[in-house]
Amino acid sequence: MSVYYPPVGFYFTVDIVDEGTGGDSSFMEVQGLQAERDILEVKEGGENRFSHRLPDRAKYGNLILKRGVLLPTSGFGAWCKSVLESNFDTPITTTTVLLSLLDANGAPLLSWNFIGAWPVKWSVADLGADKNELAVESMELAYNYFIKAPGKPQKAPAN
Repeated sequence: MSVYYPPVGFYFTVDIVDEGTGGDSSFMEVQGLQAERDILEVKEGGENRFSHRLPDRAKYGNLILKRGVLLPTSGFGAWCKSVLESNFDTPITTTTVLLSLLDANGAPLLSWNFIGAWPVKWSVADLGADKNELAVESMELAYNYFIKAPGKPQKAPAN
């Protein structure tokens, strides 16, 4: 088996785990793969030269999925719409999103599991008669955390 390094960024899959979302998984772009750790600064009495900098909780950006605009029959689109238009009379259902970067043979090289994902924003790119582009919609998902693993995605731990 030969591994091409660095891997290409255009060969990936997105899988929505929850069956209630309809299994839409054709996306042309994924953004927002980021994590950072906050810093907690502790000032010590009598020590004025510096403050202790300690690691605090991790923060994650939102996951942004882009694709051509789909018809209203899309299960994933309907789930996003129901959550965004909710008046909180029913609980918001979350899902797990699996992102896999593929090798030249189509096998997962790296995978990310985004746990507890739910939509926070939906938008359509600007439309214009002078443009020769696809109508693209973006779905922005918040999530609790992600797990990065080599190869095939692993199942998320039970909460």
